Amino acid sequence: MVVRHDWSTAEIQALLELPLVELLWRAQAMHRQANPGYRVQLASLLSVKTGGCEEDCAYCPQSMHHSSDVTGRPELEVEPVLARARAAKEAGAHRFCMGWAWREIRDGAPFEAMLQMVRGVRELGMEACVTAGMLTDRQAGRLAEAGLTAYNHNLDTSPEHYDRIISTRTYQERLETLERVRQAGITMCCGGIIGMGESLTDRASLLQVLATMEPHPESVPINALVAVEGTPLEEQAPVDPLELVRMVATARILMPHSRVRLSAGREGMNREAQILCLLAGADSIFYGDTLLTTGNPDVAADRELLAAAGVTAWPEETADACAGPRECRS
Repeated sequence: MVVRHDWSTAEIQALLELPLVELLWRAQAMHRQANPGYRVQLASLLSVKTGGCEEDCAYCPQSMHHSSDVTGRPELEVEPVLARARAAKEAGAHRFCMGWAWREIRDGAPFEAMLQMVRGVRELGMEACVTAGMLTDRQAGRLAEAGLTAYNHNLDTSPEHYDRIISTRTYQERLETLERVRQAGITMCCGGIIGMGESLTDRASLLQVLATMEPHPESVPINALVAVEGTPLEEQAPVDPLELVRMVATARILMPHSRVRLSAGREGMNREAQILCLLAGADSIFYGDTLLTTGNPDVAADRELLAAAGVTAWPEETADACAGPRECRS
């Protein structure tokens, strides 16, 4: 298997434009080599600090700039978060992701609580992921010392389309955050969202940024916009599920060893479209009834989905074997 880091946007757009059956065939061939046995990692996501975010991301109901802002929920304390992590593990999740609606991490009591949560999740034998905006080198180092498995910081869209979606943080700042995460020895979780009015070239450009990173992000979430009332993108039409299949398949071809995560937008897909995504190369799903502030298929439905697809969830011992400060694969 040849792993490349020199993909051009034109090459990637050509993949996205392939006849679907040809694209699926190529992605499936790569997926069989990279993920023998079709194991799917189950991840659970909890919003620890919800709403009141200083950023103006056009898709997000947690922005203080939008009428959809969901401020008012108290920030969760350490023990309730760890209780949710234990429940997620009992339900079969192997990775517990925690989100804070912050522009950047601030030192002080909330950050100390975050570190306690990370340690607690790791002590459960689960992978721990945090998404909390920008961070300093020192904060990244402290998170690494606490055993953080991965830090999520999505690029969201292409460099060319970015200014139409967000004005309060630059693309370069996002890349710098990712570099701090990488330098601290934490694995990188970085992907994007489709359905925000971008072109096919924009989708290819987003994937080109990710696929030319060396190493590739260990984790690549592929999201479809969930249009929320009160956000600037509330009138966006839903994405054709086959467009999400194409993004998953192309991501698998470009980044063979990355964990491609089928993320937001899954609630609007039927079972067959989700199985196509698994066939195309998705080897992780978010598991549970919420994704930060938007819906997600429930646990029972996901169990039925995996059974129908004939894929296997990661065994518990896989998470336990990676319970130290670093993991074997994000």
